Amino acid sequence: MDKIKFGTDGWRAVISEDFTFENVEIVAQAIADYIKNQKSPPKADPPRAEKIKNKKYEFYGRKFTVVVGYDTRFLSERYAELISCVFAANGIKVILADRPTPTPSVSFKIKHKKLIGGVMVTASHNPAQYNGIKYKGCFGGSAGKKATDFMESRLYKSKVKFMDKEVATKKGLIKFENIIPLHLKYAKKYADMALLKKAKLKVLVDSMNGAGAKYLEEVLKGTGNKVTTINGTRDPYFGGRAPEPNERLLKETAAAVKKGRFDIGLVTDGDADRLGIILATGKVLSGHKVMTLLLLYLFEDRGLKGGVVQTICGTALIDKICKRYRLKTYETSVGFKYIAEIIKKEDILVGGEETGGVAVKNWLPERDAIVSGLLILEMIASRKKPLAKIVEDINKMYGTYVYKRHDLPLSSGKKKRLVAKLGTRPFKKILGMHVVNVKSFDGFKFMRSNGSWLMLRPSGTEPKLRIYSEGRNEKEALKLIDFGEKFALKI
Repeated sequence: MDKIKFGTDGWRAVISEDFTFENVEIVAQAIADYIKNQKSPPKADPPRAEKIKNKKYEFYGRKFTVVVGYDTRFLSERYAELISCVFAANGIKVILADRPTPTPSVSFKIKHKKLIGGVMVTASHNPAQYNGIKYKGCFGGSAGKKATDFMESRLYKSKVKFMDKEVATKKGLIKFENIIPLHLKYAKKYADMALLKKAKLKVLVDSMNGAGAKYLEEVLKGTGNKVTTINGTRDPYFGGRAPEPNERLLKETAAAVKKGRFDIGLVTDGDADRLGIILATGKVLSGHKVMTLLLLYLFEDRGLKGGVVQTICGTALIDKICKRYRLKTYETSVGFKYIAEIIKKEDILVGGEETGGVAVKNWLPERDAIVSGLLILEMIASRKKPLAKIVEDINKMYGTYVYKRHDLPLSSGKKKRLVAKLGTRPFKKILGMHVVNVKSFDGFKFMRSNGSWLMLRPSGTEPKLRIYSEGRNEKEALKLIDFGEKFALKI
């Protein structure tokens, strides 16, 4: 029973080890129990004020239908079918994607068609041996902790119900559909396509063999921008690298951007909800910089306002920008479900993680690499400057912030010992500098007196310790990472 545990965003595990057909069906039944537990829509239409105040109206007017999508991983379509067959046996109608699909396409379908929820079969950025299941709420974003806690509580409680796919299809309980065109159609409406036609950029897109395929190229077709997609075909092994758009994994792509004299490189992760950016110089920007660019573009160029949400791994740079513009800030635990919960309740301009997954106002309470990529291209066109110059201007205005992350393999026993040790004896000094603040609500983040910080956090999805740092230069950031690694290895 301990083989299934929901982490920061759903359940992930190694294929054929814990991520088996049997366990997938068990999780699907628990999700079905959650869906059936939702309040039935009332017969009479309540006043708008009552809808807002009373949570039981959250699902008012929703179709008792879910959408199920999947990425390009090994057996993902088979897992998606199994989940759909369990839902059908529980009387829940399913729109099943007929091809690998970006996570934001699933979320958009839910929101646009007013569905009760949805499931995405993906392990996102994790290595190829992993797969996973994410649940999306009726609002079109990651389900909150209450929802996932309920699902966990239902594991092994109900007997798994199952209906043959052909039978479910004939009964109209499962319907196959390409849900991507709807997402792309409205992405083009959200973007300023007239401005993008003026950009005339040479763009390299790396889809990392994931669900992003050639969709950015498709959206930009006819705009006059020259878009070249690499790694746009399905490969369950992702070309031998994890589908995570970070500096360590994008060396070849960065070299291709520079050698090919591209204006910019855009990279989408395994399920196309996270965006990586490569400058014309070949420099890979951190996820913090991706979020910073989106924040500044939406506020300064598009004139939108609202609060800003970061996780505990967030950057001091965004705090500084928000202070200047008097934007309200929020901080959450790691996991987009926590960000989505705030987006649902508050007026939020951007909400994002350090990994390049960002939700933007007036779109979805969900990360979307395709829309984020379009907005970055808009920013270049709007400011009529190379992106490297825009980043340089930001650094001059707010100072340089260098973010680093290292994933250290660490057993669950060692992770527990590390947490216990830091909980009772947190660092008072790091590399000779005083620690002025400690945040311990999700891992341990140590803020130093010069504004730099180090964070140690056990992964919720892999047997690893995440070591994060932010310094005023690369040397300082790397020294902090080295300090954290040496401490962990002694545990």
